Amino acid sequence: MSTLLYRLGKTAFRKPGYFIIGWVLILGVVISMISINGIHISSEMKIEGTESQKVLDQLAKELPAASGGQGSVVFKAPDNERLDTPERLAAMMKAVNEVYGLKDVINPADYAAEASSSGAFADMAQAANMQQSATASPPPYGPLMVDGVPVPGVLLSSDGKVALFQFQFTIEQSAITQDVFDSVIDSVMSAQQGTNITVLPGETLKTVAIGVGSAEIIGLIIAVIVLLITLGSVVAAGLPLVTALLGVAIGVGGAFSISKFIEMPSVTSVLALMVGLAVGIDYALFIVNRQRRMIIDQRLSAQEATARAIGTSGSAVFFAGLTVIIALCGMLVIGLTFLSTMALVAAATVLINVFVALTLLPALLGLVGERICSTKAREKSTKHPKAAGHGIAHRWVKFVIKYRWITIIVIVVLLGAAATPITKMEMGIPGASSANLDTTARQGYDAISEGFGEGFNGPLILVAEPINSSAQVTPELLGNVMKELQSQNNVAQVTPLGMTEDLAIFSLIPGTGPNDKITKDLVNELRSTESSVAKTNDVKIGVTGFTAVNIDMSAKLAQVFPIYVGIITLLSLIILLLVFRSIIVPIKATIGFLLSILATFGITTAVFQWGWLHSLFGFDTGGPLLSFMPIIVTGILYGLAMDYQVFLVSSMRESYVHGHRGPESVVHGYNQVSRVVVAAAVIMVSVFAGFIFTDDVMIKQIGFTLAVGILIDAFIIRMGLVPAIMAIFGDKAWSLPKWLDRILPNLDVEGEKLIATLHAKDHSNSKS
Repeated sequence: MSTLLYRLGKTAFRKPGYFIIGWVLILGVVISMISINGIHISSEMKIEGTESQKVLDQLAKELPAASGGQGSVVFKAPDNERLDTPERLAAMMKAVNEVYGLKDVINPADYAAEASSSGAFADMAQAANMQQSATASPPPYGPLMVDGVPVPGVLLSSDGKVALFQFQFTIEQSAITQDVFDSVIDSVMSAQQGTNITVLPGETLKTVAIGVGSAEIIGLIIAVIVLLITLGSVVAAGLPLVTALLGVAIGVGGAFSISKFIEMPSVTSVLALMVGLAVGIDYALFIVNRQRRMIIDQRLSAQEATARAIGTSGSAVFFAGLTVIIALCGMLVIGLTFLSTMALVAAATVLINVFVALTLLPALLGLVGERICSTKAREKSTKHPKAAGHGIAHRWVKFVIKYRWITIIVIVVLLGAAATPITKMEMGIPGASSANLDTTARQGYDAISEGFGEGFNGPLILVAEPINSSAQVTPELLGNVMKELQSQNNVAQVTPLGMTEDLAIFSLIPGTGPNDKITKDLVNELRSTESSVAKTNDVKIGVTGFTAVNIDMSAKLAQVFPIYVGIITLLSLIILLLVFRSIIVPIKATIGFLLSILATFGITTAVFQWGWLHSLFGFDTGGPLLSFMPIIVTGILYGLAMDYQVFLVSSMRESYVHGHRGPESVVHGYNQVSRVVVAAAVIMVSVFAGFIFTDDVMIKQIGFTLAVGILIDAFIIRMGLVPAIMAIFGDKAWSLPKWLDRILPNLDVEGEKLIATLHAKDHSNSKS
């Protein structure tokens, strides 16, 4: 492996033009494809196989009109005033009629006429009467009345302060363009003119925006500063940034270029950008740092130092990248399309960055040549060679080894305490209820809760089917099911949406909010075949809607999470076994990671769910953690943690292979790479932390968790726990059973065979 990469590095250094032109052509192809196909992203996240998704698929097949996207708008009167004044009623009526006049919005008048003529749905007037009779007591709201006629789709609170306008699109939510949303928003905003009405469009009336903000740019600036300090040269510091940006441009751009043909979740590009930038900069940093060290310490030419750096550090980069890719691709076993897409795009971006580091980077180093190290740096090394035993890193590792058992105990106790909030972790989809107080989404949520009840923020869609396949749905059955539904605990309102011969559709408003545990219990009760609704009417109830999808997503991901962790752990253990030819090292690496990931999720729970330090991180209210965040973060952090494991421990093994024994090999290996590992960790934290201050709470949570995870893993586990444990085991850490030693291939990650071959060649040349 090392020999192959050595030759590749030397070829790229000698003939940089071929490699540079090749990568530029690839980038050109990606840009051309984007210009032809455009960028298409979706906020939809389907959870295949769940009860809620089955109901949605059924509605899309049998009643397409009932499966379209939904929109909502809140009209709010000024303080101590009402909405039902003549001027405000006229303004709201005009706005509502304009929305119903748009081509992609269902007009209830046309809808009812079509339903009546086709006979496909029950008569809405009859259904409304059933609903009134099913309600034990009048609710604290009612339809908005204009000249004695109810306005379709609009409810008015009993105090007249808040009106809720709910409507439906003719197409799926993911297919609605921003132009349609803009038309809706322009129509409803007209109600503000001269009326002092506050109009709050719902959070569903917008498409997903992508882009890089100032916070992310600040993260890159910090990365540049760290590169300058670590490498001591503007040219050397610029190379990792250039290669990382190119790798991300090709990886993320390539995903965008095919987004016309493959549904691309909105989080996908941001995830790939996070991971791609972090690993791209880190991989190039390790190689450039190794090359400069060989030039300064071993007096090698830039060409030979580049080839050897690619042969040695390049091997570590290859296997480190492989662990990240395996961890990401492990998400494929979960069987969720949106997660698989995110995983594949991020994994492809990492793979591209590995290839860029092994091919484009040595080509760029070939262009730079000997200028990669200034004359001042070479002279400084000659006049003031670094003596062994000096420096913060050396003193730290000696301290850790001296107090190894105390170090291990302190770290375990500290991380164990940090992990305790994980026992209270709640999963879900962060939404308007946890949005910042100054956002229209949060203001609309609060206004709805105040005027109608929190359940109106998360209506459920119910489908009732007769258990007997030969039975038909009748208006009588529709009314009986409604009565039974209305009598259930925690049900505020039930409204019929229509029926066919085979099924009846209802909208059910829970008495509690979307993220409340009682709402989850209601969904599970309604789905049960033993529920009073199902048994009394001989029907099967299906439940969907945003709240139900959220519940199903959390349950599905919790079910597959242990399987996912088991698979990536097993595969990564095999890779680490091959790389280090050790049983102890892979097991130690896995235990250290488990400690760090538990502590990471504990801290994330305390911050984003409990609201600790919320003002520091730019949010006002705690809420549930993103349901698919643990799987995404675990995969990424496992891969990145193994990166540091490979770079740090491979240096210790290299010291062992080259004659250092016991704690001496730990100290020597630690001294060689600790500075660059710390720099790499700071860069990763800076890149991830830049995403904490975005407006999107999902991206905010992912960025925070990754930043905290890297901090813990790099600075506590790898810089503290690893040398302490390695010192305890000493040379036994590298032992293998003889039978296993014979079976395993020698990948020569440390470049032992390569260095031996080069030394033999140098010796032969010196004789001749």
